[in-house]
Order: sequence, then C-alpha cells, then structure tokens
Amino acid sequence: MNEILKKIGLYGIVPVVKIDNVDDAVPLARALCKGGLPVAEITFRTACAAEAIKRITTEFPNMLVGAGTVLTPEQADAAVAAGAKFIVSPGLNPRVVKHCTEIGVPITPGCANPSDIEAALELGLDVVKFFPAEAAGGLPMIKAMSAPYGSLKFMPTGGLNEKNILDYLKFGKILACGGSYMVSADLMNAGEWDKITELTRNAVMQMLGFELKHIGINCQNKEQATSALTMIETMFGFAAKPGNSGAFAGTEIELMYAPGYGTNGHIAIGTNFIDRAVFYFENMGIKFNADSAKYNDKGGLNAIYFSDEIAGFAFHLLQKK
Repeated sequence: MNEILKKIGLYGIVPVVKIDNVDDAVPLARALCKGGLPVAEITFRTACAAEAIKRITTEFPNMLVGAGTVLTPEQADAAVAAGAKFIVSPGLNPRVVKHCTEIGVPITPGCANPSDIEAALELGLDVVKFFPAEAAGGLPMIKAMSAPYGSLKFMPTGGLNEKNILDYLKFGKILACGGSYMVSADLMNAGEWDKITELTRNAVMQMLGFELKHIGINCQNKEQATSALTMIETMFGFAAKPGNSGAFAGTEIELMYAPGYGTNGHIAIGTNFIDRAVFYFENMGIKFNADSAKYNDKGGLNAIYFSDEIAGFAFHLLQKK
C-alpha cells in the first residue's frame, strides 16, 4: 500500500471540507491540528479549492492535505501543484485514475458496487472510497461486498457521524473514514474555530477510546505482593487471580512480584486502536519505549510503555480486545 494511504489509515478519520472563503483555510487547518487531526480532504466543489490547499500546505507543511471531488485530470494536476498529497473522487473515472497513477499521486475513487471494485482492482488500486456510504447501504453493504476481495481496503464517506463512525472503524476492511460533522459549513461560516477544535478532539478521543484498565503496584517480592493481595481481597472482596509476574485483585489492581516499570508501578490505558494511538502520541512529540513492546500471535502490537513516567508511574497502552 502507498505510504500516504498508510498514514491516512493511522489518522483514522479524514475531515472532508468544503471551503467557500479562502481566508478560512488557515484558521480551519489550525483548528484541525489543535484538535489532533492534522489531515484534511479539501473538496474541489468551490473555485478557491486549489488556493485553499496552497495556503494550508504553506502554513502547515507537516499537515497531510488531499483534494476531494476531483473529476478531471486537470483538477488533479491543479491540486497536486497546490500541495495535495492524495486525490479522492466520488466515482471511478478510469482516465482520472490512470493519470494520477502516472504522476505518482495516490487516488481513492468512489466505488459502490462490485463492478466498480473490480474496475479499481484492474487499475491496480488497493484502496477505494465507498460513497455515499450510508445511502449506499452503510457498513452492512461494505461487509457483504468486501468478502470476495481479499486485502482491498475501503474509505467510507457520506453520512458518517459521531454515532456510527466507530462501528465503521472497527471493521478490519476499513482503512479510514471521511467525515464532515466536525467541520460543518455553519461552524466555518460563523468562524467558530474553537468549536471545530473541540469537535475534532472529541472525534479523535471517541476513535481511540482511552480508558483505565488497571493499576500495577510494585512490590519488593512475591511474599509482599501476596500479603497485599490477601488484604485487598479480605477488605473489598476483589477476587485474587495469581499470575506469572504478579497477581490481580479483581481486574483493576495488579500486585507485582518484583519491581517492574515505573518507580511506584504502572498504569495501563486501554485503547480501541493501539497503532493509531501510538501514531497520535508520536505526532505530539511523546516518545515510547520500543523495548517494552509486546505483540499478539498475529504480529500486531498489543502493549507498549511510554518513555517517561508520570508522578512516579509508568504508563502503557493496551489494545482492547
């Protein structure tokens, strides 16, 4: 898969934006970046789309910006010249796809039926847009239609919102989702950039789904851990579950048989998508301890510690089941 498309997959959500006033481009980009999504698809539905892309990519060179609603090779050229790194189209136009392939820019054309998908595969694509997603049958349609097509990934757009986007993202054939609910025209026209930042951050937090899973307490030895475990079970009724490196009291407290990560212990934070969470934090400049990474039997990342402690505790991410 193209590296730009892999990066889109790590973002998970791509704000789809229609910019009517080019002066809104930079404030919008700033709001998205502050909200934790430095990525956007700027639709070519207005005359200022190319200039908007140019202003955003000039002001925020690290932001991943693409062009949507691209209908012709000429529009694709204009978008790329302005700084667009990917192209999205509502339907599958072989001429546009071939042109984008020739100039080396990834394109995800809209596909809503098996015939479209097979045409896309014939053109060498491994990611397609599913549009209009909800109107075309939504997630059940994608699940039914994707079954024969192996490694093909989808980017659904159209009708996605805070109520259904997580369901889409949890399906393994979804690369990322396009959405406009955090960048509505009303908010943009009113210049409510702080609200856009808030909605964007809420979308990211919903996607990543952080929650406290357990607290690990460092004990000096197994005897001390067992003693503490017995006391906690007696006091609170939390069932004791001895393990290899420590013992759990219920599911929220782990007593370590020997000091592990962290001065005092560790805190596990569960997430819906650990790869996306790592990418999110690394974009913030937060580092991880690569030596602490643990993988599942399929080679996927299952847990990893942050490099720095917080208040004497090491924190690690944990992939939710």
